[in-house]
Amino acid sequence: MPSLSATARPETGFASAFAALCLGAVAMGISPIFVRFASADMAGTPADVGPFASAFWRVSLCLPLLYAWMRIEEKRATADAPKIPFSKASIVAGIVFAGDLFFWHLAILKTTVANATFFATMAPLFVVLVVWLVLRQRVSRGTFLGLALCLLGGAALIGQSLQANPGRILGDLYGVATAFFFGMYFLAASRARKTAGAARVTFEAGLITSAILLVVALLFDTRVIPQTGQGIAALLAMSYVSHAGGQGLLSIALGRLPAVFSSLVIFLEAIAAALFGWAILGEALTPVQSLGGALILFGIWVARPRTETGAG
Repeated sequence: MPSLSATARPETGFASAFAALCLGAVAMGISPIFVRFASADMAGTPADVGPFASAFWRVSLCLPLLYAWMRIEEKRATADAPKIPFSKASIVAGIVFAGDLFFWHLAILKTTVANATFFATMAPLFVVLVVWLVLRQRVSRGTFLGLALCLLGGAALIGQSLQANPGRILGDLYGVATAFFFGMYFLAASRARKTAGAARVTFEAGLITSAILLVVALLFDTRVIPQTGQGIAALLAMSYVSHAGGQGLLSIALGRLPAVFSSLVIFLEAIAAALFGWAILGEALTPVQSLGGALILFGIWVARPRTETGAG
């Protein structure tokens, strides 16, 4: 069986799928800033909505746009294009993405942004382990090396801001849980893309995620409806940029690229978060962080899909 990271690259579409993946990672990389603006002001004082409500609005506000995209995509598709509605994989993708956002929004508010981002970037580790140990599919040495380089790069990029605070351990664990559920989302969405287009997978998974998070928000949040201009703007930006943009582009890429390789590219989220922190919050970028970013880029290059003639 060929390794997942060494599967043949399609002759057409690889460059556009890789570009979509990179742009999706950048769009998702700014989400922590939107979460903070939506759920708390810069001093940490509760502002507009609770963490679960912000997760619900993140997914639900852009559902009309995703539905319109799905209708346009399927209208333009060929008659034999797969479009199975609500496949098991799409349903699972929606459930595990609800878990991802549930723990991600908790982590951002219960620990530092640096800690939450670092632990959340461990998602590719779970993808590789599940594919290798559970699904029993071969993973190439290049993938393992690329994963190691990306993890090392992520630690260097964010490590200086990490805080070992006993009071934030629970938040750090939420970050690890985020990584696990996001990793499972990669695998489920990749499977769903075999029987449906990117727009349908993104819309259907988002619909299921929204339903779950609405129930959670009504049960556990005291602030569900946004009241301030800052909160509404942050939620709209998070929904249309980080979800519709980020998840939509990710779904496009997962239809053409291996899930394992795609998960590694999401390490670009850490680079994007550092750059947005520098540009928006005035946080300094150190030489060590720059080295970390370079290691992530090198790790992605090492783990890139090969042609069959170059596969080992």
